[in-house]
Amino acid sequence: MSARPNTAAEVRPRSAPKTISDPVYLSVVIPVYNEEGAIAQTVAGVDQALSPLPITYNIIVSDDGSTDGTLKKAEQSDAFAVTAPENSGYGAAIKCGIAAGNSEFVAIIDADGTYPANRLPEMLELAKSADMVVGARDAAMTNVALVRRPAKRILNALASYLARRKIPDLNSGLRIFRRSTLQNFLPLLPTGFSFTTTVTLCMLCSYARVVYLPIQYKPRIGKSKIRYTDFFTFILLVLRAMMLFNPLRIFIPLGAALFLLGLLKLGYDIVIGDLSETAVFGFLSAIMLWSLGLIADMIARLHLRPQPK
Repeated sequence: MSARPNTAAEVRPRSAPKTISDPVYLSVVIPVYNEEGAIAQTVAGVDQALSPLPITYNIIVSDDGSTDGTLKKAEQSDAFAVTAPENSGYGAAIKCGIAAGNSEFVAIIDADGTYPANRLPEMLELAKSADMVVGARDAAMTNVALVRRPAKRILNALASYLARRKIPDLNSGLRIFRRSTLQNFLPLLPTGFSFTTTVTLCMLCSYARVVYLPIQYKPRIGKSKIRYTDFFTFILLVLRAMMLFNPLRIFIPLGAALFLLGLLKLGYDIVIGDLSETAVFGFLSAIMLWSLGLIADMIARLHLRPQPK
């Protein structure tokens, strides 16, 4: 593998990292599970994109217990390989690859041939002034399976509302992180496919610097590992992230809906001349939700405030 030492401010003589733990400017983590048809091509594409740059880098293939020839092909490539004894999930593979490296910046790219590795240099340049740079697929979701598009639109809309920012691509598998920022959120990130969804919300809701770069998304090589049931997991994790970072975005609308129902019921009761406890129940439920929201928000602020050094 072609590689060169780091620091954003100076260029040093070319040298290749001999071990996975050698300090480098950029580590590229490729999470894989049964991707023997595309892994060699992906590693070669990353190496070709980064080798002309005056930086040190390494490529880490994080194998999530593949049962085909993926690991063997990774070990034959210009990449370091780490492997899990059993399949633990997409997020678990990314975490394992991140932990194995020692770099200022961390990139992730899927091994299925869908993401353009040649955009990594441009993303790395943007990362010098950002905490996360995301390769954003186009809004038309070109080359995304038709059956998955409605779920992606729902997730994007919900996450954009809760994060109070339009999110061009919630779960892109092509990103570059500043390691020092990413490490703050690693304990919160799940081990499944929702890793990218959760890290997006963590970054945005903590006001990290996030930049989106439009990319072309290509047809995948091989079969997708995402299941239909993962959609409900994504929804749950979006709500969970909001409870951690901005709970009022959930409690205030829910309380307002109950208050409005109570108000409507009170109006109806006045018209028919028969006041009931239902309206009172609506008002009390709204007050309880708002109170819980304020308490949750206070806890979130205490949890997320900077710790003294």
